[in-house]
This record gives sequence, C-alpha cells and structure tokens, in this order.
Amino acid sequence: MDIAPVSDAQVYTAFALTVFAGLATLLGGGLVLFFNKPNLRMMSFGLAFAAGAMIYVSLTEILNKSIDSFSLSFGEQLGYAWGTVALLLGMVAVLLLDKLIPNPHETIERKQIGEMGQEQLLRTGMLTLLAISAHNLPEGMATFFATLESVMLGAPLAVAIAIHNIPEGVAIALPVYMATHRKSYALLASLVSGLAEPLGAALGYFILAPFLNTTVYGVIFGLMGGVMIYLALDELLPTAKRYSKGHETVYGLISGMAALASSLVLFKFVQ
Repeated sequence: MDIAPVSDAQVYTAFALTVFAGLATLLGGGLVLFFNKPNLRMMSFGLAFAAGAMIYVSLTEILNKSIDSFSLSFGEQLGYAWGTVALLLGMVAVLLLDKLIPNPHETIERKQIGEMGQEQLLRTGMLTLLAISAHNLPEGMATFFATLESVMLGAPLAVAIAIHNIPEGVAIALPVYMATHRKSYALLASLVSGLAEPLGAALGYFILAPFLNTTVYGVIFGLMGGVMIYLALDELLPTAKRYSKGHETVYGLISGMAALASSLVLFKFVQ
C-alpha cells in the first residue's frame, strides 16, 4: 500500500485522533473506581458483556472487513472463502495455544475456591487484555490512515471506535480488579490496551505502510475475529457463568451485543 505525501499537520491530527480513541479504553477502566467492593454478579455481567461485544463485532464487522479485503484481491467468491478460512484459523491458533499453556480448569478440584477464582480471573483478564490489544492495533491503523486521507472521514471513525472502547475497558479492568483488588492495576491494564491503538498507528506509518495490501488486511482481520470468538466462548462466558447467581450472563451477553450494535449503527449515521 503506497501512502501519498502528507503534511506534518495531517500526521499530528491523525495521531491525536488515534490517541483519543485509544484512551477511551482507560475511561471504561476508570468506571471500576465506582465499585466500593468486588461484586460477583457485576463480574459475571461484565465478562458476559465483553463476550457479547466480541462475538457481535467479530461476526458482523471484523469478518466482513476480512471478506471485503480478500475480495478486492481475489474476487467476491474467493474473498468470502478466504475470509472464512482466516476466521477459522484464528480459532485454531488459540486452541493450539490452549494446548501448550495448561488451563487452570484442570486443577479446580485441588484448589480452594478463592484461590481458583483469583487465578482464573487474572488469567481471563490477561487474555482479554491481549485479545483486545490485538484488536486495537489495526483499529489504530484504520483511524490513522482514514484521518490522513480526510479528517471528515477519520473523526467519526475515531468517535465510533472510542464508544465501543469504553465497554472494552470495563471488560479488561473488571477481572483484573477482582483478582488483585488493586484499582491501580485495573487502570494500568486498561491503559496498556488503549495504548495499542496509537502503537498501531505508529507501526503503520513508520514500518508497515510499504507492505500493507488488501490480502494482508484480510488475513489480519480474519485471524483477529477468530481469536476473539474463541476467547469469548472458551474463557469469558464459562467464567461469567461460574460467578452468576441468576441471569447475569445472558443479560450481559445481550447488553454487550446491543452496545456494539448501537456504536456501529451510530457510525453508519455519522459517515
């Protein structure tokens, strides 16, 4: 992908909008400060909310971006096929990682409930952090390059991404806070994930821009969607169900889908 010459002002504006979108994750994590003590039902709702958001955005937005990118390179039929393959390969990649890194589920019987809960929560929080950070890298690139082309295009994209970064920040901060009881750690985890967006912009501008093409974007979006779906189904939802006392899991799942759907609908209106 060739990038046309741009002015320093355009670069600074694009980077500023990318930082704004990324820091919305920290804003979401800051909501944890309003909790006086850990609440297992809120934990269940928050994890299911994250799962719903990840599943919805992966199947409706990320997969479509992968298919569209592949279609530009190989045509509509092969584009659909390669996008689907990339999504499934993303799931397989995390499955293999799960085989290499033993899941603490196997040692539940030999642990105290409290100890098991903290370890599982922390592991879930870290995996959520990694998955969302991986998602934020191409989001940062998308915001940055869209703004370089046109501020009128990049600004609404940055706002839409910021809106759905807020619940992502909550999804990261909640399990970390529940596991460590340290609000500073929860905020730090949210901040790290948010900084992935300006990092993605910097990588795209200084390193990756000469090599990016529609095929590479198709692979990235497809793999990312598969990873997020696997994480939601294998980690977030089972953990949410374990800490629920009623219907918090399904309420959180539906709310997460609704929040992401609303942000995407808003983006369509402001385009």
